[in-house]
Amino acid sequence: MAYNYFLLVRNGQILFRTFSVFRMYSNSSKCGVTCKGLHRLSLQPQFHQIFRNYAFKSDLKIKWVRPPKIPCIKPEKSGDLALLPAVDKNQYPLEFQKSEELKTADKLVRRVFSLEFFPRQHSMKILRIEMINSVKRHALDGGSSESKIAQMTADIRNFQQLMEEFPRDKRCKVQLKELIDRRKKWLKFLRKWDYKRFEWLLEKLDLVYKPAPSEFHWITRKDSLRKLTDKHCAEVRQQRLDAYRASLEGQQVDFLREKAKKLQWIRNEEQECGVEPTVSEADIENVLKQLKELQLSREQTLKDEVKLSVL
Repeated sequence: MAYNYFLLVRNGQILFRTFSVFRMYSNSSKCGVTCKGLHRLSLQPQFHQIFRNYAFKSDLKIKWVRPPKIPCIKPEKSGDLALLPAVDKNQYPLEFQKSEELKTADKLVRRVFSLEFFPRQHSMKILRIEMINSVKRHALDGGSSESKIAQMTADIRNFQQLMEEFPRDKRCKVQLKELIDRRKKWLKFLRKWDYKRFEWLLEKLDLVYKPAPSEFHWITRKDSLRKLTDKHCAEVRQQRLDAYRASLEGQQVDFLREKAKKLQWIRNEEQECGVEPTVSEADIENVLKQLKELQLSREQTLKDEVKLSVL
C-alpha cells in the first residue's frame, strides 16, 4: 500500500517534494512472527540533488542570438537579385498591339484599351515575353532550357511580389515554392550540360545559383557557442601575440645598438689578446646598417601618421 506526499524546493531548502510511504507486510517463516513496518524515503537534503553544478553558462562575454529563419520563398533564399521590372501601362496588351483600329481611335478609347485598365495577367504576359526574348537562342525558341528558366524566373518574381502584398495567400505560396524548386532543378541540369551558358544565363537574369546543401546541419546553441568560443580564443591568442610582437619591436632599436657595441668590444678584446678575431668589420657594419634602416622606417611611419591625423 502506498501513500504519496509532496515537498517544494525553494532557495536550496526542501519545502515541497513528492515521496512515497510504503506499508510493507511480510511474514517470517523462520521466527513465526508477522512483521509490520513502514519504510520511508529519506528526507534529508544531502540525499537529494537540489543544485545543478553542471551545464552552467560560460563566463565569457559571448552572446549568441539564434539567426532568423529565412523563408524559402524570399529572394534571399531563392537567389533572385532583381525585382520584377515595371511595365509601361500606356502600351496595349498583346492581343491589341497590332490592331489598326486602335491607331485611329479616340484618345479615351486608346486609354481604355491600355494596360492600365486590364488585369495584372496581361502585364505579366508582356514581361514574361521580354524576359524570354533576352535569353532565347533564336526567334522561334520556346522550349530550350534558357527560355524555360527565364519564364519561371518571371513567374517567380511575380509571385514574390504578390506574396509581399498578400502574405496569407497559401495557394500562391505553394506555387511559388514549386516554381523555385523546378527552376533550381533546371539550373542544376544546365550547369552540368553547359557551364559557360549557365554562367551567362545567371548574369542575364540577375540570379545566384544556391544548390541544396550536401549535408543538413541543425543550428544549435551548444554547437554555435563552441564555435564562438573557439573564435574568441583565437582572437585572444592573436591579440597577445600582436602585443608581444609590438613590445619586441619597441626594443629592437636598443637591441641592435647594444649588439653593435658588444660585437665591437669582442673584436677589440680578441685583437688585444693576439687571437684571430671571430667578429669581422662587415658583421658590425651589417648591424649598424640594420639599425639605420629601422630608424628611417620608423621616422617615415611617424610622418605618415601625422599626415593622416591632419587630414
